[in-house]
Amino acid sequence: MKKGLLDILKGKFLVSGDAPKNWLFLLFASFLAALMISSSHRADEKVHEIAALNEEVRRLRSEFVEGRSTVQQIRLESSIRQTMGDAGLKPSIDPPKKIKVKAQD
Repeated sequence: MKKGLLDILKGKFLVSGDAPKNWLFLLFASFLAALMISSSHRADEKVHEIAALNEEVRRLRSEFVEGRSTVQQIRLESSIRQTMGDAGLKPSIDPPKKIKVKAQD
């Protein structure tokens, strides 16, 4: 047990007779580890990108709601009367009349 552990720590398994088999396994394990780390980093980047996009959606939604409420305030009759009153226009006192046109034969 002690000798086997010392052989592993000294790296004798890398220079022994069947070393090419061990080297291939180590290269394969290293490749898999690098692939796993790369995949993990890409997943983290996606999570950060999704969080940033969700924040932008919240910001745009609040801008939309603010713009919609502003437009509703502008469309109110009282605000239109005030704006037109500042321009010198006043609402008519007489109600509108319907104009009828008779067709000519």
